[in-house]
Amino acid sequence: MAHVIAMAGKGGVGKTTLTGILIQEMCRAKKGPILAVDADANSNLNEVLGVEVDYTLGDIREEIAQAEMQVKSPIPASMSKADYAEIKFTSALVEEDDFDLLVMGRTQGKGCYCYVNGLLQAQLAKLQNNYPYIVVDNEAGMEHISRGILPGMQTAILVSDCSRRGVQAAGRIAQLIHECGMKPGMIGLIVNRAPNGELNEGTAQEIEKQGLNLLGVIPQDDTVYEYDCDGKPTVQLPEDSPVKIAMREIIKKLNF
Repeated sequence: MAHVIAMAGKGGVGKTTLTGILIQEMCRAKKGPILAVDADANSNLNEVLGVEVDYTLGDIREEIAQAEMQVKSPIPASMSKADYAEIKFTSALVEEDDFDLLVMGRTQGKGCYCYVNGLLQAQLAKLQNNYPYIVVDNEAGMEHISRGILPGMQTAILVSDCSRRGVQAAGRIAQLIHECGMKPGMIGLIVNRAPNGELNEGTAQEIEKQGLNLLGVIPQDDTVYEYDCDGKPTVQLPEDSPVKIAMREIIKKLNF
């Protein structure tokens, strides 16, 4: 059974950037192969990792759910939905040297997708046995985990910017985890983009008030912004990047 690491945080705090660097550093530490899952509605983990994605699991859901409504179904008459889903599922898996990537994507059509979600859940359950770690880039609500489509998580990493309001949002996500009946072994907080890598006193007080376990502080690094503007994968940051150095220290603390 894979160890599932779920990353979550409100939009704009740099969660996907840190997820990509976490995956890269874990691969460098020989923790792979890792299954990376982009479950964020704003799917761009592939851009951070520098890989191309042509097909998402949302595309599979859409295709299979709509197949029965079409005069000419894309599913061969001799093939079951489950077998067809497994073939399409394989085509959605982007394979790299040390990690593989799946993008959940969004389903755009109307109607019930419960059956198709069940197929995907079954496929993911089989796939998870091939990896020691699954790293999931979630939206704040962690919909795919809370609904059981993705495996339950063992580690939840919340990402906030260095503001008091950002920490409050992380606290609400931690509360949501408990309300949804998810029971990770560890919930930790990373504060991102802190000037000079230091916490403001008010932010530090809010972390204590929210009862959050601070894993580490990532310093503000203008190079990340420059890479994003130039369309460069963030994982190509220099090895002496303050962001990468800070993430390595956090990984050591997590002791994966």
